Amino acid sequence: MAVIREKDVFVGEQSLARWKKCASEQALRDSDSGVNAHFVSPDLPRQIWAMSVRYSLYLLQLRAPGPGVEVRVAPWGAVKILDGPASDPHNLTPPDVIELEPDVWLRLACGITKWDDERQAGHISAVGERDDLSGLLPLV
Repeated sequence: MAVIREKDVFVGEQSLARWKKCASEQALRDSDSGVNAHFVSPDLPRQIWAMSVRYSLYLLQLRAPGPGVEVRVAPWGAVKILDGPASDPHNLTPPDVIELEPDVWLRLACGITKWDDERQAGHISAVGERDDLSGLLPLV
């Protein structure tokens, strides 16, 4: 199943642009106050968050199609990306799984924070050999 409906792609694009603008402004204000970018989480409606996540996962899937790694951003989406072993027919979960909270994922997708920094902060749960998406990010 697609992470975003075709008719919602434009709305997703607009939502992600709005999220990035608000998050970038917050990051700038916070850095002036000495607050770490890992706490950037703009106060936006749930719909904006959901569509931003779905659209950014859609972009990730376009950039790196394949069945080898599952990227999960609960509660709004999951995609399979990158070449490699597909899911076991009895398990349906690929050997490599990456799980992120929506704020972490969107900060990474928008280039507000870096993969290694979020990982060191303990914000990324990754299992498997291909557990580093830094070469694919940021998306916008």
